[in-house]
Amino acid sequence: MEFLAGVWNYVVVFLLILTVVVFVHEAGHFAVARWNGVKVDVFSIGFGPEVWGYTAKSGTRWRLSLLPLGGYVKMFGDADASSVTGEDRPMTEAEKAVSFRHKRVGQRAAIVFAGPAANFVFAILGLAAMFMVLGQQVTEPVIGQIHAGMAAEQSGLKVGDRVVAINGTAVDRFQDIQRVVRLEIERPLTLTVDRNGQSLDIVATPRIVERKGMFGDMEKVPVLGISADPSSTRIVKHGPLGALGQALKETETMVTSTFVGIGQMINGTRDSDELGGPIRIAKGAGEAAQIGVASVVFYTILLSLNLGLINLFPIPVLDGGHLLFYGFEAILGRPLGEKAQEYGFRIGLFLVLALMVFATRNDIVSLPVWDMMKRMLS
Repeated sequence: MEFLAGVWNYVVVFLLILTVVVFVHEAGHFAVARWNGVKVDVFSIGFGPEVWGYTAKSGTRWRLSLLPLGGYVKMFGDADASSVTGEDRPMTEAEKAVSFRHKRVGQRAAIVFAGPAANFVFAILGLAAMFMVLGQQVTEPVIGQIHAGMAAEQSGLKVGDRVVAINGTAVDRFQDIQRVVRLEIERPLTLTVDRNGQSLDIVATPRIVERKGMFGDMEKVPVLGISADPSSTRIVKHGPLGALGQALKETETMVTSTFVGIGQMINGTRDSDELGGPIRIAKGAGEAAQIGVASVVFYTILLSLNLGLINLFPIPVLDGGHLLFYGFEAILGRPLGEKAQEYGFRIGLFLVLALMVFATRNDIVSLPVWDMMKRMLS
């Protein structure tokens, strides 16, 4: 029974989440392509041989493929699913009218951008729905516990202190404190606190500790050493406009935090081991499934947001790389030369594959079996 539960949580739920996120992404490409009069040959969830499919009246082949780790939309006139190369054969005027490659550069850019945009819209609307139905957890920025030996105790923070600002930026919720601490790695923080009506500025430097993350992964995170007052947490249910506003705010926070984290990995202030691949995503999905349906929904939203964001990176073979080439085309008045595009996509493919290998390496190293193997061989 435990084995079946593990298969369900770590495999089936992961594949369901991935299918939803990929479908949303590809549906964005598909919808805007059809809106611009482009014929879509194939809409596939997964890669490889077709497992099931049917052909719609529009001529699109809807299919589920053998390897359910992604998907694609192949448009008429493209020789491959990535829209890197076009068919060599000459086209009639009627065929050019429905060919992706013969659309204006603005139309092609809109079709490409629609995939990541769909992921963002899905995430925002999903968060808004959660805030309306389940409510949003709001915790007052009041210290309920000081952990011994940590930075908060050493800096002089006390139970009952209300944090009103960090480094001059206003704090509204305890969650704001957590976000700032996670991003400011081992840097001094100036906390403005209200203590019995008196305003004090206290400097504390978070420490790096290893702990279990929200979805089960062991992660190294900066910790200040404080906990919230449990009695100060409430659930706030929003109306449609309020929920949408809060969803937009949360999305902005997630995107900003992601960019800051990537920048810190690049400059070496954050450990690159935090970068995860499919195994870690599957582990996260499994942990979310064990917590409950709401956690699965939130994890799906988070993954959709990350997929949309990553695809906008200006790396050839990703949507952002296509948009970069279209930008050059709009400025120059003509597409870049075939050689330039070919080398660009080769470099982009290398970068993506290298990133996948590195992320998968991090996944494997994070598995308990890796530590067991090291102990056996040492």
